[in-house]
Amino acid sequence: MKGIGVSQGIAIGRAWVMRPKRGHASGQVLNDLAAVEREIEIYRVAVSEAVTTLEAMMARAVKAEAEILGIQVELLLDPQMEEEVTGMIREDRVAARDAILKVTEQLMQVFINMKDEYMRARAADIQDVGNRVVRVLDGEDVAMQMEEGEWIVVAEDLSPSETVGLDAERVCGFVTQAGGVTSHAAIVARLRGLPAVAACSGVLGAVADRDIVVLDGVSGEVLINPSIGELQVYRKKQKAFAERLRVLEQLRDRSAVTTDGVRIQLLANIATAEDMEQALEQGAEGVGLLRTELLFMDRDSLPSEEEQVEFYKRVLLRSNGLPVTIRTLDIGGDKPLPYLGLAEEANPFLGYRAIRICLDRVDIFMTQLRAILRASVFGKSRVMFPMIGSLDELVRAKAVLAEVQRELRAAGIAFDEEIPVGIMIEVPSAALTADLLAPECDFFSIGTNDLTQYVLAVDRMNVKIAALYDSYHPAVLRLVLEVIEQGLRQGIPVGMCGELAGDPRATELLLGMGLRQFSMSANSIPVVKEVILRSKAI
Repeated sequence: MKGIGVSQGIAIGRAWVMRPKRGHASGQVLNDLAAVEREIEIYRVAVSEAVTTLEAMMARAVKAEAEILGIQVELLLDPQMEEEVTGMIREDRVAARDAILKVTEQLMQVFINMKDEYMRARAADIQDVGNRVVRVLDGEDVAMQMEEGEWIVVAEDLSPSETVGLDAERVCGFVTQAGGVTSHAAIVARLRGLPAVAACSGVLGAVADRDIVVLDGVSGEVLINPSIGELQVYRKKQKAFAERLRVLEQLRDRSAVTTDGVRIQLLANIATAEDMEQALEQGAEGVGLLRTELLFMDRDSLPSEEEQVEFYKRVLLRSNGLPVTIRTLDIGGDKPLPYLGLAEEANPFLGYRAIRICLDRVDIFMTQLRAILRASVFGKSRVMFPMIGSLDELVRAKAVLAEVQRELRAAGIAFDEEIPVGIMIEVPSAALTADLLAPECDFFSIGTNDLTQYVLAVDRMNVKIAALYDSYHPAVLRLVLEVIEQGLRQGIPVGMCGELAGDPRATELLLGMGLRQFSMSANSIPVVKEVILRSKAI
């Protein structure tokens, strides 16, 4: 069977099948106010017990895993969550389990419908929180009792807390029907060095308890009850991968220098301060893309300037003086903020989003820019505008930044006066007019994900045409080359923060084009570095 490899390695073991348990509404109607208040108290007690359980797990977990569980604790204790659940109990006269199921389902849908893969993956945290409270309400013991041996967990999906709770002594890998590379289950698997495959359609129906399963976390292949010959082949692959892993670990502290002496900068794409630490562990030399959207999501109002300052400050302090490129708000269309009242659009990818919203809602834009500038004194930061499509948009965005800088100076508030300002090149019009945009920029960063879908007129979220989405298409590569060459001609650095930057198959091609700055998911850095160290740049 075939899925997506989300954590590298080869695992061989017996199947431990986790059949999905669906939470169903009870349909109970509360007849009087006393019953309503009792149900609210029952909900609050269940939340308290769920928090206690998670905190106990956090105490046993390693730091990065504890931070993932900490997100769930924050969700459980979120006043908005409590207000929505208790409000539904009071207004609709429904049981606590029904209210928590409905509220989490509504919140999940907001994240599931987003374009950004990292944001979509956060739906699993919300579902996990809801299911945990329901299990407490139902009095279920969710601990997995697993006998000795090497086991491969097979499931519809694994929640973050289920993944952290896996027995490290006995579980050697997992395969799920759902999920993706940015799910917390995948993140935990990579932290533990646990081979994993996600999005393996039909695997639950094909595997029985104790079947022998082989999974390849690189190719995404899953074998069920393989032959003796196939087992021998994969045991050799397992041994070879372990040896390669040891080699990659030795590269962490080495600079990425080609065989002809060209220094290449390897950066990470991150969304939280916690991601910064994982990036540094993988040898990142800074951040090429800090997504700021998460700060604006899962809430009922815009984050204050002080909240934003604190967020950027945390990232910069953890960066150890390395550069951090902060992308301004990339929201709208397929990533709605309910509290902004954004209308649904027939073509959200082409609609009211990113810099278009910021230039329309200058109040939001100025608040974010003030926060970024105020935090800039705590590290080495850069500002990057997304989805710039014309010189006019860039000039207007820079004018707003200049106004904020004047206000801060007048108020005597310190900030980095030399903060570099650049843009994402992800709209074809920007790539084709890179020569006009370059004089107004300190740097370019090519976003190949959106650039590819715009150039090829292929919605990258549409599974029916997924085969048409190809970043190696000559039209895409010609625009990439044009942007790099214009940057070189006009003396500004050009980086790439799209998925192509983290694909080792593209590394030599991009080096030959003149790319000298690659930004990617942290776990891709060692593999790309290995290619660079054995390649020529010219």
